[in-house]
Amino acid sequence: MMWSSPLSAFLLLIGFQFTNAKGRIALTVRNELPEPVLLYWDTNDIDTPRVPQNDGEPIAAKGGELRIETLPGHRFSYDYGGDTHYVTASDLEEHSYQVLLAGKHEIDVHCTVTSNARKDTNLPLVIRVIPWWSPRGASRFLSLIRDGHYNGVALNRVVPNFLTQFGISPDYEVRTRMRTNRIDDDFVHNPPISFRPGMMAFAGSGPDSRTTEVFIVATGTTQRQLHHFGSNPWETPFGVIDDVENTPVQNWYSYGDMPPWGEGADSQKIYSKDGYEYLEKYFPKMDYIEECFVQDIVVNDEIVEEL
Repeated sequence: MMWSSPLSAFLLLIGFQFTNAKGRIALTVRNELPEPVLLYWDTNDIDTPRVPQNDGEPIAAKGGELRIETLPGHRFSYDYGGDTHYVTASDLEEHSYQVLLAGKHEIDVHCTVTSNARKDTNLPLVIRVIPWWSPRGASRFLSLIRDGHYNGVALNRVVPNFLTQFGISPDYEVRTRMRTNRIDDDFVHNPPISFRPGMMAFAGSGPDSRTTEVFIVATGTTQRQLHHFGSNPWETPFGVIDDVENTPVQNWYSYGDMPPWGEGADSQKIYSKDGYEYLEKYFPKMDYIEECFVQDIVVNDEIVEEL
């Protein structure tokens, strides 16, 4: 494909690169596909070739990111699975964040867990991660899964009719490092995504506070509490466990809420150097996540293993 004319090509590129900075936004695209992809600036003009971004270097697979300074409404494209897919810079945020899934809308995470005070082991649990709900949150969760962060993690806050919270690593160095490794909040949809039992979000404590701890909404949660979940930008949902009432979640052992609301495990003590020894000594029936991995991605009937 050729430019319509050398002059129009020059003016188009100059206009794209040197548009007045006022009104410009940042767009970060994250590649969650199992292969690298090259991102192009795209137009609706069939006579205008696409312009490769990042000096023609593709975005790495399984979590690679590229940040671009652009204008709201600018369109970008990438090729994957024999098709061309598009990304449009949103005008709803000064820094837009989007996840590349080649037309897919979710990614499955498969875990094995204990239940019933660890009497039952190796029980399957499937989490549907839905990035458009919370792109930064979903991406952080998938990165942590790939890093093995949740393997062996204690379900340290199980409160019936409310939530289960977990995410503090059994490795002292890891949990210490990740405790302050925060991500930015996600855009809150209008209207917000409605919570229901089985939905998952990060357990933030204020603006831009999300690290590794997440929660699952329990069955029996009151409608009032469901309405409250997700009202803050650090609590946008990123995934869901379907039919949670028929999963091991229902039988996770509860020691009650954490202090000062109950007599369950104190998360501050779990973060200490002997935190998991503390759990074994005082909460021996606590259940655990055994292992998690990102499920295979199916593209055009071909299964590509993504670990």
